[in-house]
Amino acid sequence: METLDLVVIGAGIFGLAVAKTFRQLNPSKTLAILDSGSSLGGVWGKDRLYPTLKTNNMLGTFEYPDFPMTTDAFGVRSGEHMSGEVMYRYLTRYAEHFGILGLIRYRTAVISAEHQCSAQGGWILTIRHGESQHRLFAHKLVIAAGFTSEPVLPRIQGQEQFDAPIFHSRDLVKHADTQGTANWVTVLGGTKSAWDAVYAYASKGIQVHWIIRESGHGPVWMAPPFVTPLKKWLEKLVHTRMLAWLSPCIWGGVDGYAGIRSFYHRTAIGRAVTDAFWSVLGNDILTLNKYDSHPETKKLKPWSHPMFTASSFSILNYPTRIFDLVRNGAVRVHVADVTSLSTRTVHLSDGTQLETDLLCCATGWKHVPPVRFLPEGIDRELGLPHVPSESGLFTPEAVARADEEIFSLFPRLKDQPVQNRKLKPIPDTSASTTTNTTRSSTTLTPWTLYRFMVPPSARFLQTRDIAFAGSLLNFSTFMVAHAQALWITAYFSDQLPASKTKKTKKTKTETKTKTLADLRRETLLHARFGRWRYPAGHGAQFPDFVFDGLPYLDLLVRDLGLRVRRKGGWLAEVTEPYGPEDYRELVGEFVDKLKGVEAGGGEGRGDYLFRVG
Repeated sequence: METLDLVVIGAGIFGLAVAKTFRQLNPSKTLAILDSGSSLGGVWGKDRLYPTLKTNNMLGTFEYPDFPMTTDAFGVRSGEHMSGEVMYRYLTRYAEHFGILGLIRYRTAVISAEHQCSAQGGWILTIRHGESQHRLFAHKLVIAAGFTSEPVLPRIQGQEQFDAPIFHSRDLVKHADTQGTANWVTVLGGTKSAWDAVYAYASKGIQVHWIIRESGHGPVWMAPPFVTPLKKWLEKLVHTRMLAWLSPCIWGGVDGYAGIRSFYHRTAIGRAVTDAFWSVLGNDILTLNKYDSHPETKKLKPWSHPMFTASSFSILNYPTRIFDLVRNGAVRVHVADVTSLSTRTVHLSDGTQLETDLLCCATGWKHVPPVRFLPEGIDRELGLPHVPSESGLFTPEAVARADEEIFSLFPRLKDQPVQNRKLKPIPDTSASTTTNTTRSSTTLTPWTLYRFMVPPSARFLQTRDIAFAGSLLNFSTFMVAHAQALWITAYFSDQLPASKTKKTKKTKTETKTKTLADLRRETLLHARFGRWRYPAGHGAQFPDFVFDGLPYLDLLVRDLGLRVRRKGGWLAEVTEPYGPEDYRELVGEFVDKLKGVEAGGGEGRGDYLFRVG
């Protein structure tokens, strides 16, 4: 049986970052990246690229900190969005530059991962490559499959008689020929992927029926690249510290400005200021998009409150105005549920019948990893979604305590927005074959990982042989991937330094090691926070945030024992937006810190995370 020091599942943005960083710090160790696709890139993989696919971000905000995307190398100018093809080339060159391209094994699916119940731990992976199946042993395992691997397709009455393509928006490239042959197409969904599919067809002169589910979350917030009356670049706006303070954040305060956060969220005056900010931001977007100027565009107005919307808050990145296609009749919007299908016809709950040449479903993704974990029942220890139990984290008493703490810190979250009262999940075409449970996701716990990466259980904190990278959604993708990769690598090697805490103003800083109970409490608090902070997103299922990306980076950087405030002075720290350039030297800083610890005879080393027992 082949044995490797590290196996990374997933060759997307997060998987590549982990492999690169682990190799940098452990050049003599063996590793492999396994991906079920035919190319690297994940969302930006070669087999998922269609001509109009572009990033929401513009040049300079969507790149690894230590591998800048330059105009000379990639042909993208300042103020431009990157095409899917550019992103694929960029990720390929990143893998080439850091010597990990040859470590990727394509068309290789991990069927199961069985933990070895010994002091050393490790995982036996059952692998399928083509028609063959074999096993390998991994001392360490990183799941970096993310939340856009396995699509959810709806189960619709009569779909067998539809006699036309039904496919998920993920597979739009596989049906690219329909952009030249179809006369009428139907797109189901209100997510950014639905907007992209609608534009891909309508911009080619094809008539589009756009269905927004009456029982769904409604259309996502779609912002221009520059927002607020000051016309601030949205990607930079969300990474500006003084504006991040206006977002309730349970892991905020690491930057040392806890008092300011407390003012904004625990006082009546502060909450009035924050409410005004979110109102201005939301109203600005509604005004700029001119939703009320036409009966059809009015149907695309978001149904959710902007403050409670997570990463589905997206950006208009099209070369021409998509709203013009709605106003001129190229796109017809229907707010109704799909009740059934018949021959090339979609039947809606309002009685409308839509003749169409295809049905493209932008209906989301399964939020569980595409791997079966063994032995049976290990999901709970791993922190994966599972049925709550009396011995788990999510006991009624523990949940009540966590909620009480959250509401005491952020009273505004008690006043939850009224979501769609008709809301109901989309029935999937089949039960997942990769998870250890077939229960409905509404009965399961959310993801419960410490720092959104590692299981808070005694077993796995002893063996330190598994981590999850990219099991979250946010606006800070590449920066978070970079920081998570370093954090995971340090965690695997027991190189996370002990935290430093000042006892009083008169006493020296003391070293504090967290207990397992501390970790479990904090993990539950962060997981439960998502339920109240982002009810219009996926907060009740997994980490999903926007303005809380910078505080999350602060958290990881502090854990690594590095500088949280990375600007040149107080004014710059609070007013200048953070970007990839601010974390460019992160790995080097960490290496230098380790050298300093070793030179000092090991003083300062310690297990930051826990004391087992």
